[in-house]
Amino acid sequence: MIGGIGMSELLIILVIVLIIFGAGKLPEIGAGLGKGIRNFKKATQEEPELPEKKTEKIEAPAAGTEKPSS
Repeated sequence: MIGGIGMSELLIILVIVLIIFGAGKLPEIGAGLGKGIRNFKKATQEEPELPEKKTEKIEAPAAGTEKPSS
């Protein structure tokens, strides 16, 4: 029993899926679902990449370089 779903319920769901999509589409659907789950797990395990902040050094004018006001 998986998540409250018994074997008979799983068989009914499988039959409905076979009727809707056909046997030829099942491998494509399974592969797409697997890739989606894999990408989701990878995204949740990685730390988010934050953009680097550009910091500019602002230097104060050195003493003695100021022009005297007249």
